[in-house]
Amino acid sequence: MSKIDKVVLAYSGGLDTSVIVRWLQETYDCEVVTFTADIGQGEEVEPARAKAEALGVKEIYIDDLREEYVRDFVFPMFRANTIYEGEYLLGTSIARPLIAKRLIEIANETGADAISHGATGKGNDQVRFELGAYALKPGIQVIAPWREWDLNSRDKLMQYCEQHKIPVDFSSGKKKSPYSMDANLLHISYEGGILEDPWAEAEEDMWRWSVSPEAAPDTPTYITLEFENGDPVAIDGERLSPATMLERLNKLGGANGIGRLDIVENRYVGMKSRGCYETPGGTILLKAHRAIESITLDREVAHMKDELMPRYAKLIYNGYWWSPERRMLQAAIDESQAVVNGEVRLKLYKGSVTAVGRRSADSLFDERIATFEDDAGAYDQKDAEGFIKLNALRLRIAAGKGRDLI
Repeated sequence: MSKIDKVVLAYSGGLDTSVIVRWLQETYDCEVVTFTADIGQGEEVEPARAKAEALGVKEIYIDDLREEYVRDFVFPMFRANTIYEGEYLLGTSIARPLIAKRLIEIANETGADAISHGATGKGNDQVRFELGAYALKPGIQVIAPWREWDLNSRDKLMQYCEQHKIPVDFSSGKKKSPYSMDANLLHISYEGGILEDPWAEAEEDMWRWSVSPEAAPDTPTYITLEFENGDPVAIDGERLSPATMLERLNKLGGANGIGRLDIVENRYVGMKSRGCYETPGGTILLKAHRAIESITLDREVAHMKDELMPRYAKLIYNGYWWSPERRMLQAAIDESQAVVNGEVRLKLYKGSVTAVGRRSADSLFDERIATFEDDAGAYDQKDAEGFIKLNALRLRIAAGKGRDLI
């Protein structure tokens, strides 16, 4: 790297990033700008200001990005019904491109030469932050301390704090969660601890956002979710902003034991990782969105979306939100959503979400044709004979030639 005069650090105010501030100052003899994002992690972010000031930081950014996060990242992703490897709703993955974007904006505003983050060299987040940064500012320099230093344990980090008089809210004797956790408005994740044994069941007291399905109310909760152009806009007739919408769905889902997930996923860097996730609002939203699409989307459009979705999900998981191929897919997905309008009635009960009703002025469901009763000639059943024979033609020809089909 060339000489670094100023670096923008994604700063949480926790142990790791507090150490990184001092390490950057001493290792690179540079000025550090801190950036703390409020994306709905459920913790106060303002205390990070005092911690940064105590470390000698002069330029401190603390930004409320909750509405932008849900409106411009979460909702566009859900228009595609995005799931990674059949289960994961990408709560961590989708937050990273927004943080990368803001890091670069601040670097431009402050004239910084580099950005820095606290992601380790084993995880996906280093890839996501850095791919986003390079896409938005090709000449930016990136400092990833976990790939450079030898402070590879909590004890070593604490020793560094003591040696360098770093004020942190941790002590060797203070009880700390055994899990590595990451939270935002879409989800909270848990890794490490006993979860590193894929045979071990997660402890009940680990979960923070939801009651267990067994402890959920015995009476179901019914809600009606309204969509416009593929995005949810109202719950039971009350219009809500994107962030408030997701907050409300999280509370409703968590109270009914919805959204828990325990998976082993394939990281982009090559290893398998076991993690647990709580995504109550996202789980409800996914079910509702598929329900409203079921009556508003053309069959082939719906099927094509389902075919494209795994590719789209992998792009987000691997950090390619700012890539031209993701933008191309997003344009196609958004085009399909113009008719995805209407209401879905949902039943929330003991960990499950069921769509029990759906209606739309843009519905393609035709009761005259679909009915089992007299359709008054709306559909001529005799037409099915020719349709079937034409579709069977190649099969009949092959069988007539003696092709073995069994």
